[in-house]
Amino acid sequence: MPLILGQLRVLPKHWWEGTDASGKKRDIGTSTLEPPLGNGAYRIKEFVPGRTVIYGRVKDYWAKDLNVNVGRDNFDEIRFEYFRDPTTALEAFKADHADWRIENSVKNWVTAYDFPAVKDKRIVLEEFQLRDRGIMRAFAFNTRRDKFKDARVRRAFNFAFDFEEMNNQFFFGQYRRINSYFEGTELACSGLPQGEELNILETLRDKVPPEVFTAPYANPVAGTPERVRANLREGMRLMREAGYEVRDQQQASSSGKVLSVEILNASSDPSGAERYILFYKSFLSRLGIEANVRSVDDVQYENRLHNFDFDIATVSWPQSLTPGNEQRDLWSSQAADTAGSRNYAGIKDPAVDALIDRVIFAKSRDELVATTRALDRVLLWNHYVVPQFTYDKLCAARWDRFGRPDPLPAYGGLAFPAIWWWDAERAAKTGRS
Repeated sequence: MPLILGQLRVLPKHWWEGTDASGKKRDIGTSTLEPPLGNGAYRIKEFVPGRTVIYGRVKDYWAKDLNVNVGRDNFDEIRFEYFRDPTTALEAFKADHADWRIENSVKNWVTAYDFPAVKDKRIVLEEFQLRDRGIMRAFAFNTRRDKFKDARVRRAFNFAFDFEEMNNQFFFGQYRRINSYFEGTELACSGLPQGEELNILETLRDKVPPEVFTAPYANPVAGTPERVRANLREGMRLMREAGYEVRDQQQASSSGKVLSVEILNASSDPSGAERYILFYKSFLSRLGIEANVRSVDDVQYENRLHNFDFDIATVSWPQSLTPGNEQRDLWSSQAADTAGSRNYAGIKDPAVDALIDRVIFAKSRDELVATTRALDRVLLWNHYVVPQFTYDKLCAARWDRFGRPDPLPAYGGLAFPAIWWWDAERAAKTGRS
C-alpha cells in the first residue's frame, strides 16, 4: 500500500480551485491547454497541441540537492515531437530532427537502420534489458458475449494460433511467446504449484479448473505442418465438446448458428498488428471459425474498449513488481460491469476475486509472490485470452551525443533522460555542438 500511495500525483488544491488568466474558474474534471502548476524539476515551457511540447528545467527546483536527485535532470531543455505516422517519425530521426528514438517495430529494428549515420557510428543502436515490469499482450475475449462463455471454445482459439510461423514471417524470429500475465518477473507461475502457492490454491480447489493442480500451463507449439495439424485437431475436439459441429466448413452450434467473430484492431498500432491478425484469421478459418478484422482509428478503438463493444481485441496489461489494488480494475467481478475498467475480458470469477484480495492484503513479499503466482495460474487456465508475444528488451536508437552512468540501474530500463547528460565532445563528432 505505501508503494501504491507513492505513485499518486499530489496536486495543488488551491490552483485547481482558482481561476485562469482570463478569470475563468478551473475545473479539474475537464481537459485544459493551460500549463498546470507543478512541483517537479521541469515545467512546460512551450507547446503546440498534437505536435510539440518543450520542458524547461526549473533552476531553483526545491529538491535538486536531495540525495535521491543528485545526478538527475541534467538537461536544460527537453523537447518531444509527435508524429501521426511512424514512418515519418523514423525519417525525421534519420534526418537529425530528433536525437533519440524508441523503436517499437522489430521489423524496423532489424531492417531500417542501415543508413550512413549508423554505419559510421554517429548513431548508436542499443538494447536495454527490462526488469521492472511484467506484461500480458493478448487477443482478449469479451466473455460478456455468449459465444465466449465456454472456456473450451476460448482454448480452441489458442490451438489455431501458429505463433512460431508468424514470428518467423513477420518478426524475424525475435519475439517469444507470453506464458504468464506477469511475464518476465518472479511473479509468473511455472511448473506445478508448490509450497505456499499450493496451500493458497487448495482453499479454492472447488472453484478453479482442475488443471491448475495437475499440469503446468503452456501454450500450444506449432511452427511445422505436423504440429499445426495436431493443434487444429485438438481445437476441433474442444469445439465438439463445447457443442459445435462443422457444417459447410463452418463451426455451428446445435441451433445451427455459425460461430462468427470480429477482431478489433487499432489502425495506428506501430507493430502493424493487422498483418499478423490477418495471418491468424487464415488459421481460424481452417478451424471453421469465421473471423472478420475491423481496423478503426485510435479514438473509436478506445471508445469501443471503454464500453466493451467488441468480440476480440488486442490489449496489453503491464504489471509492476508489486501488484496491489489495481488488480481489482483488471480482473474483478465488480470491474467487469464498470465501463472504462481494464477488465476487458469481463472476468467474473469468485476464485479470482478471492485471490485479488489476498494479493492486496499480503503481509510479506513471499506471500505476495505466492499469491500472485496463484492468481496468474488461475487466470491462465481459464483461457480468457490467447497470449501473443513480447520482447524483454527496449530498443533505442540515438545520435551519439550523450553520456550516462555505468552501470545503469538494474531496474528502470534505459532511464533516459532522467540520469543521462549531454556530452559536448561526442556531440561535436556528430555535427552538433
